[in-house]
Amino acid sequence: VFLSEWKENKVVLSQLTNSELKEDFLHGLKMLKALQSKHVVRLLGYCEQQFTILTEYHPLGSLRGLNETLHIPKYKGMNTWHRRLMLAMDYVSVIRYLHSSPLGTLVMCDSNDLDKVLSQYLLTSDFHVLVNDLDALPLVNRSAGKLVKCGHRELRGEFVAPEQRWPYGEEMPFEDDLMPPYDEKTDIWKIPDVSNFFLGHVEGSDIVRLHLFDIHAACKRKDPAERPSAQEVLDTYRKVLTLLVREAAMPGAREML
Repeated sequence: VFLSEWKENKVVLSQLTNSELKEDFLHGLKMLKALQSKHVVRLLGYCEQQFTILTEYHPLGSLRGLNETLHIPKYKGMNTWHRRLMLAMDYVSVIRYLHSSPLGTLVMCDSNDLDKVLSQYLLTSDFHVLVNDLDALPLVNRSAGKLVKCGHRELRGEFVAPEQRWPYGEEMPFEDDLMPPYDEKTDIWKIPDVSNFFLGHVEGSDIVRLHLFDIHAACKRKDPAERPSAQEVLDTYRKVLTLLVREAAMPGAREML
């Protein structure tokens, strides 16, 4: 990945260097072309023969650097529960868009730990979230009985959803063919952990967490079918934002809470 210039604008030039990743690269390009919207990084150009993609440059980089960015004097005014909640809402909006995309229900597979999730998204200069990496977005097609699996290796840890973990215990070695597939509700399971990162530790963020407790508990239900949709999560976030902005405008609201 290179920082380059085109028509006097800084742009990002992505070039394939490992031929083993050719399929992923072309899938990522196909997704970028099909999913251009306010939620996705802007595709400026591409050359399939040379495995080259040109996208818009965002100087604040990926979400991994969010906390560092918010401590830069220039952006300290952005380091509030209000702005952080809006970033979390942007993230959930991306998930909602992928789950109801023009191509169908897409699952964000490159998301096996928090750091990996954050690396897939960019922070824009006006403090919005864009998805940048779209090379692992399998399609769920319920009517055709088509579910997905994120890769062919065993996934471990609390960050991934329970249905993404090997269900047959330690005695039985992992076999990809025996691993049951799953749907987009794996993305919902991860929302509370990603939002927790967004909310950080600023004044008021614990009040936000308190108001989101019930919806986040629902996201962590063991049965995927019982988890809310991304739209339902987003609706709840919006209600909480409206409520807290209203309360913040009322003198003495904090004491009442």
